[in-house]
Amino acid sequence: IDKDALDAQVKERKIQEATEKAEHERFAHDMKKNDKLMCLLEERQKNEIKDLNRALVEFQKNFQKPETRREFDLNDPQALKKDRPARVSDDDPRCSISGMQKFMGEDLNYDQRMKFQKEQLREWSLQQQKDWKNALADQKLADDLYDKFRVELDRKIMEEQKKEEESRRAVCTATKNFNRIQAAELDHKNELEKAQKIKDDMNEITCLLRGDFLSENPDQAIGSWGKHNVLVDRWKGMTQEKRLAIREFQKEQALENLRVREQERQRDAEWDRQRLQAARAQLLWERHQQRQNQEQRRGLDALNAALSQEQKARNIYLKEEEYSNIPTDEFYAQFNTTTR
Repeated sequence: IDKDALDAQVKERKIQEATEKAEHERFAHDMKKNDKLMCLLEERQKNEIKDLNRALVEFQKNFQKPETRREFDLNDPQALKKDRPARVSDDDPRCSISGMQKFMGEDLNYDQRMKFQKEQLREWSLQQQKDWKNALADQKLADDLYDKFRVELDRKIMEEQKKEEESRRAVCTATKNFNRIQAAELDHKNELEKAQKIKDDMNEITCLLRGDFLSENPDQAIGSWGKHNVLVDRWKGMTQEKRLAIREFQKEQALENLRVREQERQRDAEWDRQRLQAARAQLLWERHQQRQNQEQRRGLDALNAALSQEQKARNIYLKEEEYSNIPTDEFYAQFNTTTR
């Protein structure tokens, strides 16, 4: 398997995943930033509308007073106190059409008109409540639609993520198949190269074995000046006498090595025997020490038990002395308390 290529692919895959993760985080950050910006803009718009209404009210209060209007004499609340009554009754002859002294709603049927106005106000209030309920229902419907839209958007996002994961799996599968094919091709190529190399090596070995260089022919080392002239690059070995002398020397070295090894073996055996004796002596001493510790522990346990019995007997004696010196009623009371 081409490990370097696989490592490169894994590294590229990690880089791609890190890039995608950074892209998703950046998209989420942008969404949060846009939502915050929208909230700020809405709050700013509300404040601007509120400031505009406040400025309008202040302008009307400061620069559009009722006293500055041309028709203030018609709407002056003190006009009736300043002038005589405009009419005495609804049939007053002064109430002409061009005199503008009688208007709708200024008749003498005030009680009936007020009753009608109250009824009308009640109807208006009911209508406003109905409109308010309808507005709330519309707002709730809008919220439901927004929630459905968010759910649908989340579902689409999940589907996109699922498709992306499926595409990733498909890419991974294709990559694995490609790597498997490459590994098979590489194995086949290596087998062919190995077979060709074995064939070339066999041919080279056959050529060398059949040549004079490895034929062990001593004649090829003889130079052109005679037998004493030896060609060093073609020399194939020593004579039989020299070989025998070298073998005898090697046998003596082998015997000497055997003697040295035997001495080392005997020395190691002596050391092992001494270590075994020392370990046995140490074990016996430890067992003796354990027996002494056990005997000391038994003596201490017996002494502690005797001291405990003596303490109990002394406590019982002291209680009996205390009970014998108190009255009978107090004795029974203390006895019952102790029993509880």
